[in-house]
Amino acid sequence: MYKGQARLPNSAHTSRPWRIHEIAPDFKLEDVWELPGRGGPGDFPRLVQLIASFDPSQSSSRVSRALWAARWKVGRLLGWDDPDGGVGSRVATLYDRLPVDLVRRGRGPEFAEVPFTPLYLTDDEFAAEIANETMHGVLHFGAVEEKEGSFRAQMAVLVKPNGCFGNVYLAAIRPFRYLIVYPAMMQQGRELWAHSGGSAARDGEGSPCC
Repeated sequence: MYKGQARLPNSAHTSRPWRIHEIAPDFKLEDVWELPGRGGPGDFPRLVQLIASFDPSQSSSRVSRALWAARWKVGRLLGWDDPDGGVGSRVATLYDRLPVDLVRRGRGPEFAEVPFTPLYLTDDEFAAEIANETMHGVLHFGAVEEKEGSFRAQMAVLVKPNGCFGNVYLAAIRPFRYLIVYPAMMQQGRELWAHSGGSAARDGEGSPCC
């Protein structure tokens, strides 16, 4: 796996006082990952902006690009990603569950190239949702303070499979996510962070927080 990418125990997510717990208690925690590097003051909004700008077609991994392209092609052919299977159609948006204070905070940036819809952004959390014929999912990012002025970031994936087919689909793609997709995402994020400018607290190897 990509250096700096580490899968974390579920407790790394469940033990934190994230607001997502009250919003999506009926979703299964699929996995939790520590993102490589560290962030400094004011870096979390920049990290979120980079997350929203993620474009899988620009990955340096040809295998990852091919997998993403194949997934969208199959989804179009089989109708997995048709509008009637998405948020607001097959499933209700989690945005309707947000308490007033999170609604007032705002959703955060829109995603440029992937079909996620932002839900909310706080000083240390960002969540977005996606739905299709296979599942309803949440991508959650959190900043965990390590010392004053420095944080590490972690990513959690929460899912609600759409019946037996959804469970089979998620099990089938899990090895590809772990071995190809996630490492490529981390690599692309690291490159974007390195070229985004601004100050950042770095770890011992100087790897960026993404």
